[in-house]
Amino acid sequence: MTIPAESVVVPDRVRELSRGADLVCVWRNDDGGLTFRATGVGEPFYIKWGPRNLESTLRDEAERMRWAARWISAPTVLDSGEDETHEWLVTAALDGLSAVDPRWTAEPATAVRAVGEALRALHDALPVAECPWEWSVPSRIANAERRGIVVPESLRTPPPIDRAVVSHGDACCPNTLIGADGRWLAHVDLAQLGVADRWADIAVAAMSTGWNYGPGWEDALVEAYGLEPDRERMAYYRDLWNAT
Repeated sequence: MTIPAESVVVPDRVRELSRGADLVCVWRNDDGGLTFRATGVGEPFYIKWGPRNLESTLRDEAERMRWAARWISAPTVLDSGEDETHEWLVTAALDGLSAVDPRWTAEPATAVRAVGEALRALHDALPVAECPWEWSVPSRIANAERRGIVVPESLRTPPPIDRAVVSHGDACCPNTLIGADGRWLAHVDLAQLGVADRWADIAVAAMSTGWNYGPGWEDALVEAYGLEPDRERMAYYRDLWNAT
């Protein structure tokens, strides 16, 4: 996943959805998905477009974002759809930048703190009893197996649950937006949101600091969340993420 450094060909469907807006590609994921910022025709908005896949869908994301927005800050869904091969999601823009925008990778201490605090706020705000989805270990292993992934036997018995929360499901640093004041603003990419142990998110968020800011920031993120690092749970959920 990366911010494209080169020009990107705009897919026809994205051009249609843009309604004549100026388009800049701001993100490319590993599956070939693209995210464009659209400006110049009213309020700015974003268009996510990509190939359909078995892990999650943009339809899932739209549904979860609408649900979660009752309690947390998340982009407003404007449109979503799919055809035989691809899917798309259109959301209103928020006045913030991804935690991995160059503005914030230049200030990793601020960014890491914001991501940790944002994750804790999400876990504290979303009601487990009202959440219709799960991101439990059995559900993740079943999803992986449907995609043809062989999950090691050692990952089939997770540590006891510390605290069940509504997890983000993809708590990597890019999925937190930060405002101009350096505080977290909103959460994005909620396609896998569901109930799980909070360490399923914390471990991934901490691990992603190494990809985005370099070594040495994992414990700072956990401390910003408000906990001491749990090495056993962090190692388990990191390995589960990498395996599935």
